Amino acid sequence: MTTNFSTILLQAAAPSALPLNLIIMVGMIVVMYFFMIRPQAKKAKEQKKFADSIANGEKVITTAGIHGIISRTNEDGTLVIEVSRGTFITMERSAVSMELTMAARNKAEGTTSK
Repeated sequence: MTTNFSTILLQAAAPSALPLNLIIMVGMIVVMYFFMIRPQAKKAKEQKKFADSIANGEKVITTAGIHGIISRTNEDGTLVIEVSRGTFITMERSAVSMELTMAARNKAEGTTSK
């Protein structure tokens, strides 16, 4: 007589425990959605909205930690940032960090939020 993994699983799970196991599995998926997936999607949406709203003359900080002022926005979705007098860097809009930029703005204004 040979036993395989599927036979062991069928014997281990009682028929009455199947609905309970299903409810627990669905509950775990729901918890993962509300605590992990949904907040990250919301944060990504806010980051995209922020990246689309930045304009010339604003002080920004990139995800790499580079501080600068936006001097020009290009048609292809890139920004030209002046990091020091006469020194310009071209980078993608998505490289501007919303958290770092907002923290620097709040610090400059003397306010603390979040």
